[in-house]
Amino acid sequence: MTVPQILTELGGVSRRTFYRWRELGYGPAAFKLPNGELRVWRSDFTTLLRQLEAAA
Repeated sequence: MTVPQILTELGGVSRRTFYRWRELGYGPAAFKLPNGELRVWRSDFTTLLRQLEAAA
């Protein structure tokens, strides 16, 4: 998934908030492509959402 796709699925979270979460270790695991863009596996994103749901 691309960062814009993740932001859309999170319902309007800003790009800055997403990167801040990553800095704090709250965001999903991601990997960088050779061009520097981040990608997240959908399974990792789904796991993160389930963990957040269980914590709530």
